[in-house]
Amino acid sequence: MSLAPRAVLVHRRTEYEELVDRHGSRGQAAFFLAGRGRELDEVERRHHLARAALAEVAAAVPLEWRRSRVERADLDRFLFGPEDVLVVVGQDGLVANAAKYLAGQPVVGIDIEPGRGLGVLVRHRPADAARVLRAVAAPGGERHLEERTMVEAVADDTQRLLALNEIYLGQHSHQTARYRLTAGGGHPEAQASSGVLVGTGTGATGWCRSTWLERRSTLDLPGPTAPAVAWFVREAWPSPVTGTEQVQGLLAGGEQLALTVESDQLVAFGDGVESDALRLTWGQTVRVGVAVERLRLFH
Repeated sequence: MSLAPRAVLVHRRTEYEELVDRHGSRGQAAFFLAGRGRELDEVERRHHLARAALAEVAAAVPLEWRRSRVERADLDRFLFGPEDVLVVVGQDGLVANAAKYLAGQPVVGIDIEPGRGLGVLVRHRPADAARVLRAVAAPGGERHLEERTMVEAVADDTQRLLALNEIYLGQHSHQTARYRLTAGGGHPEAQASSGVLVGTGTGATGWCRSTWLERRSTLDLPGPTAPAVAWFVREAWPSPVTGTEQVQGLLAGGEQLALTVESDQLVAFGDGVESDALRLTWGQTVRVGVAVERLRLFH
């Protein structure tokens, strides 16, 4: 007899909860916001919307299913199982936060504020939760899973980082980083820049796209399911000892971007989460490319 699926509801603390915790009371939080030209009422309204959406989704979980909840801050300590179905109740970014901790479990994205974000990864509404969860577990449900490419960074000391959107390599302060870059098995080039971005097709709607637009690049950005990632060197600096010949490209299949550190310390972090970063010291090499893991998003 197979184990019943477990719905794992992923959510995050609201701005209202964080404000009240930081300032001690609702009144103090209101006073703080008033000093900055904002009102607490709107923040509180959005808090109640988020909590109502979470309650509605929780009530929609089939009775025979097991269930659990995890807050974003606890994702790195949560033990996911093979029978889990992740139900992300929030914004697109919350799906990216959870993706790197998974091993093929299906993900359902529930948008709690339609129209406020792009809704690329959270495509369903709270009212759809019961129908969608039944469809995930139904025979043939696998056909509705979109497998989105992820990107990985692996250091020579076995540190590994996984991301859905992009990985940034550079100084934690975003100041000048010095390193030696080798793209796809080509010749190495010493560079000084404000960092390197390596992004997937999902990330091509965010930070990588901003860089792509800013430099008016003609590079074809990959689609979200394409087995390729795009990379960009940010503000490469030409000098007698540093070059700017290799500043963008695509990595497909087993191709990798290798970066050897020539600064005291560089970092690599994914999806904008700087608190979860690889620390790379002088002489270390990190290789970045398409990950084996994929986000399996129900659509």
